[in-house]
Amino acid sequence: MKTTINAPSIRPAAKITTVEGAERMRNRPQTWRASFCRHGHYLGMIPIKLPNGRLLWDAAEVERLTAGEGRK
Repeated sequence: MKTTINAPSIRPAAKITTVEGAERMRNRPQTWRASFCRHGHYLGMIPIKLPNGRLLWDAAEVERLTAGEGRK
């Protein structure tokens, strides 16, 4: 008899692109990019930079900000 062990999947937190984040926050993607270049963050959110130069932002942080909650 073969026993299978199902380990919980380690799924990274959901990420969104700069364009998707800007649409949710109702501003331009360039606002996010410029803030990241100048300050290293946008409203306290620090993205992950992919090898191709694109930025991925934490979807949960964007949702908290759009819901009117502060950063943790």
